Amino acid sequence: MTKVLVVYHSRSGNTARMAAAVAEGAKEGGADVVMKKVEEAALEDLTGADGIVLGAPTYFGTLSAEMKGFIDGSVRVRGRLEDKIGAAFTSSGSPTGGNETTLLSMIQGMLIHGMVIVGDPLETGGHYGAVAVGAPDASALIACRKLGERVARLAKSIASA
Repeated sequence: MTKVLVVYHSRSGNTARMAAAVAEGAKEGGADVVMKKVEEAALEDLTGADGIVLGAPTYFGTLSAEMKGFIDGSVRVRGRLEDKIGAAFTSSGSPTGGNETTLLSMIQGMLIHGMVIVGDPLETGGHYGAVAVGAPDASALIACRKLGERVARLAKSIASA
């Protein structure tokens, strides 16, 4: 079965709610899902997954230090994540708080690993990933579920190829 890993960092609970919606969508997409807080995630979790979705709050226009540290540490498994599906999501306190730069920071790390990156589906925005401003509302949670479902579907397709 296709395995999707959702790794997130959350202080206020907003990103955690988004992570749960991403995981729900990935399950609906037919994947076996593992959801972990960034401080609980291990490099073996990354290498054992077919799809990886990272989520972090936006702080000063970029991802949290906790998620950045996890991505930096992933250099030890460089070469072992190639061709896996990757995606990202974030939450911030403001529409102009740096959501896109945060998503791009996480995506950049995945690209360096040679991963295949997907954004949120066109039906929910079709940009770099799922985003919430403040507490995730119904539309942000739908975008998260759809993102998770898309990652599961594409990871299954690539894993079986």
